[in-house]
Amino acid sequence: MTSATTAHSVVEPSATTRRFAGSLVVLYAVITMIPLVWIMLTAFKSPDDAISYPPKVLFKPSLEGFCNLFTTRSRQTPEFIRSLGPPQGMCDDIARSRNMVVAGPSNYVPRFVNSLIIAFGSTVLAVALGTLSAYGFSRFRVPLKDDLLFFILSTRMMPPIAVAIPIYLMYRTIGLSDTRLGMILLYTSVNVSLAVWLLKGFIDEIPREYEEAAMIDGYTRFQAFVKVVLPQATTGIAATAIFCLIFAWNEYAFAVLLTSGNAQTAPPFIPIIIGEGGQDWPAVAAGTTLFLVPIVVFTVLLRKHLLRGITFGAVRK
Repeated sequence: MTSATTAHSVVEPSATTRRFAGSLVVLYAVITMIPLVWIMLTAFKSPDDAISYPPKVLFKPSLEGFCNLFTTRSRQTPEFIRSLGPPQGMCDDIARSRNMVVAGPSNYVPRFVNSLIIAFGSTVLAVALGTLSAYGFSRFRVPLKDDLLFFILSTRMMPPIAVAIPIYLMYRTIGLSDTRLGMILLYTSVNVSLAVWLLKGFIDEIPREYEEAAMIDGYTRFQAFVKVVLPQATTGIAATAIFCLIFAWNEYAFAVLLTSGNAQTAPPFIPIIIGEGGQDWPAVAAGTTLFLVPIVVFTVLLRKHLLRGITFGAVRK
């Protein structure tokens, strides 16, 4: 008599395990997306619907939040409003329906531009410096390498509030307070430690034989680094850039303390958007929704590198 046996791999998960894991991932994704969906819905509500209780899920969409985000308004008498003639655009029409007129643009666009310049500028610098430093730690004999790497990592562990006051006093003395350059340098110094540690792991996995073969063919060390190592480390560089950008894009504590006008970024500005009678929640939600767009686009464009990079296995020896 022969009996049929079913072989089961200890590496390959079973169908039940895959379905259970997939269900957990979907559930986690739904839970984490609820606040984002609610913010986006609030951006298209009127001020009355935004603060209604119980909260409204079905409502009449309105662009008043976006109009309030990009404009400043002032209350006027009905007689003065009638003397102005027809409304100049949708936002002016919405403002006049509430006995207000558009007085000019708001400060959201300049703050958003500051966020773009500071976040992307610091990310480029941090990744560039981190790549060079990681290559040096990976390929050369550096005295006290382990101690230096631990010291670099320890700067990332330090809470921002511990150094906020000294940095504020230093920036005020040297004239970097409330400047884009000052914020770029600060975020770069914070992100370099993360960049060095992440990129060193990627560069360690790139075989040295590739560079040695290139230098035998006549390349200099720098040429071998640019033409051999950098292309192989593209996955790690992209993943590191995403993490550095997320920190610089969302940073709040230093932005509140060190900026107030010229270099203020969007995170400190969005929560203080005030409407008539208090917080203008549709405008706050609209500003938050637009603030999410660049980081989502950047992450989606580099998603393949990110998914490969988090495995720390970019090159197979």
